[in-house]
Amino acid sequence: MRFPVDVALAQAVPRLPTGAGWWYEIKFDGHRSVIWRSADTVHVQARSGRDVTPVWMDLALAAFTHLRPGTVLDGEAVVYRDGRVDFGAAQSRASSSPPRARQLAEEWPATFAAWDILQHPDLGDVRGRPYTERRGLLLDLLAAVPPPLQPVPATDDVEVAQAWYETLHEQGIEGIVAKRASSPYRAGRIWQKVRHADTVDAEVVGYTGPAARPRALVVELPDGRHALSQALTAPIAAAVSAHIVDSGPGKRTRSREAGSYTTVAPGLTVEVLAGTTRHSVVTVTRVR
Repeated sequence: MRFPVDVALAQAVPRLPTGAGWWYEIKFDGHRSVIWRSADTVHVQARSGRDVTPVWMDLALAAFTHLRPGTVLDGEAVVYRDGRVDFGAAQSRASSSPPRARQLAEEWPATFAAWDILQHPDLGDVRGRPYTERRGLLLDLLAAVPPPLQPVPATDDVEVAQAWYETLHEQGIEGIVAKRASSPYRAGRIWQKVRHADTVDAEVVGYTGPAARPRALVVELPDGRHALSQALTAPIAAAVSAHIVDSGPGKRTRSREAGSYTTVAPGLTVEVLAGTTRHSVVTVTRVR
């Protein structure tokens, strides 16, 4: 494996997938990080591939002390304040200078919530192995490792996962990530995630795709922001199409938030799930 690595991502969905073969992990609200323990040093990689070791030096030192050379772990750099996960504190650390990061680390030390192992010190690259096998390797590797390096909680019981989702929000937990037991690790959106969200009414200002079967909507949220929704279900697309036909053809336009889309006449309101964390994920649930 070569530094940096392309990381796996999760696609936002409105509800947890169910059925045989799914595993669920708690999703912490921190900074995505990959820890590389080589023979003589440690590197911390951001999701973008950038080397961010200087601002997470406390995690790098812990990894150098407790991880064996040849280990590569994927996870989240998390900062706790007053007993809850604080994304603002993690953001402050990530955007600070190395001297300032050291000061912040003394006051609010970081924790690394590991959810995957990409390279094992004895087995080498394990990304092609199933999730459940990688999970076992991760737990074995971290069994005797003290904080701040810890595996994320995981379960194959959807009721437990739902209980986590409903009860841990006040502690700063962002949501739940669902992964297939048989899935290898690869770049791209291979997982699913459910975040805490509120239902709000939004005005439809445009759509993508054909008028007869719109694929997604551009909506104006209550705070004035425009956002592109996730793909519409067939019933919602049909209801929106009827409004488009009645209101006449729109104009092609483009915005920074939504990209290229076709405008629609005022008068159509939809109910949406709009993410309450820093991520704005909009899912249309029904037409008003």
